[in-house]
Amino acid sequence: MSPQARARALLAQPGAWLDRLGEAWLVRPGTDRRRRPLLRLDAGVARALQREPGLLPRAGGGWVLAGQDDGGGPGRMLQHDTRTGPDGRQAIVTVNRGESPIAWLARRKGPDGRPFLEPMEVAAAERLRDDVEQAAMGGRVTMDWSATPRDRAARGPGLLPPAGAARRRVRQALAAVGPGLSEVLVEICLYGSALRAAERSLGLPSRTGKERLKLALERLSQHYRMV
Repeated sequence: MSPQARARALLAQPGAWLDRLGEAWLVRPGTDRRRRPLLRLDAGVARALQREPGLLPRAGGGWVLAGQDDGGGPGRMLQHDTRTGPDGRQAIVTVNRGESPIAWLARRKGPDGRPFLEPMEVAAAERLRDDVEQAAMGGRVTMDWSATPRDRAARGPGLLPPAGAARRRVRQALAAVGPGLSEVLVEICLYGSALRAAERSLGLPSRTGKERLKLALERLSQHYRMV
């Protein structure tokens, strides 16, 4: 049995979930992190599980297999879809038919009773995610979006293909937001992680990710000239 098949079988058990500890991915049998993990995975197997059958943010942090979410946090329904790009080519991409983490946070209110996220911040997040989905049509769905972007001059008079242009827009947007904040956008807007899962993945103190996300979306909306 391959590591991916074994991981899928273990994660299908009641209460099992996927945790991330540094560079290691752990299949845990329950909520008690002191218990010995059922399986240790490398990043390649974790990415394969994210593509098929899909991973959903878990309310207490971490991820569960698609279709076995414990009901907390934003809902995601991952499906394969055929998209036609502006160049007329078709590609199979993984899309989210459920509620995005940003949409879930947008329905939450702050202590003053006002929505936590402003409409322009939600719009900026969705614009970034649209670019990510378009970039994925180019085939590089597992690229490291957190890498430091580089501004390069255009090579020749021709235009970039749609997926390449989308990748450039994503990198420019993350560069505008800046280090220390762009990582939160990568986890929540691009990877679809729940807030607590993003905090754990980035090693942030509990309850600090929300304010970082707010500030990151403010900068993102400024980059898109929405304010």
